[in-house]
Amino acid sequence: MFPSALSDHRKGLLLTAIGGLALSMDIPLVRLGDGEIWSVLGVRSAATVVATLIILGAMRLASGKWPILVPGRAGLIAGLLYGISSLTFVLSVFNTATANVVFIVAFNPMFAALLSWIFLKEKPQPATLIAMLFMILGVGLIVREGLASGHVFGDAMALLSALILAAAITIGRASRREMGFVPLLAAILPAALGLAQALPSGLAIAHPGWILFNGAIMMPVAFWCLATGPRYLSAPEVGMFYLLETVLAPIWVWLTFAETPATMTLVGGGILVAAIAAHSAWMVRRKHISQPAE
Repeated sequence: MFPSALSDHRKGLLLTAIGGLALSMDIPLVRLGDGEIWSVLGVRSAATVVATLIILGAMRLASGKWPILVPGRAGLIAGLLYGISSLTFVLSVFNTATANVVFIVAFNPMFAALLSWIFLKEKPQPATLIAMLFMILGVGLIVREGLASGHVFGDAMALLSALILAAAITIGRASRREMGFVPLLAAILPAALGLAQALPSGLAIAHPGWILFNGAIMMPVAFWCLATGPRYLSAPEVGMFYLLETVLAPIWVWLTFAETPATMTLVGGGILVAAIAAHSAWMVRRKHISQPAE
């Protein structure tokens, strides 16, 4: 799929950049659908499952064999985590401001660094620990704003999403197995839950085309790329590409819905983005110095 001259690290960077860009469209498309939470969760996730099955069928016809779907116990655990994270993420979108969601989910790479430290013995550098402190400050300001505005449940779901995603990424990193289809097939879990809750009273989505487009195209691209990234990059590096959503999603929502974030949310988010940008620049510089030119 990639030119042989492309290093593994560059493959990972390309994949995760595409995935992060696709993911940044998730919240705006969910908002454009204008539906009830369980209907949106069910239809969005079901569309992802159907699209995945079509892709798998096409790959089977083209190559004569099935690709790796769920690589053993690690794949099952990661899939369960991805499925739960879809639920907590949608709950956060419906229960707090968009900026709160994306800025809090930006804590993902720091959770990934901590989990990698604990379980993979990949001790973070001092610069990473310093960045964590600033990110804790930023998230604290956002959550404080959520407490003041009554959005504590939505903020808590966003924070839980960040932790669950970090755990799934860390498992993928530890296994070094092909995980591209795991989060796509894991959409079966939120699809079943959402449809079970919504169908008795009927689906309620004003503009279902946006939800179908999101679930069938944008989410498969985002999840496959971001789940494949840990084969080539460390868990914290992959987590950082989720931050494209942090930067871009509030812009898409502002342009589409004229939703202006609260002042403290902007302050906290600014601290988060600055800490992440500084840490990313440090990592790139460190790699450039420590590795010979290709």
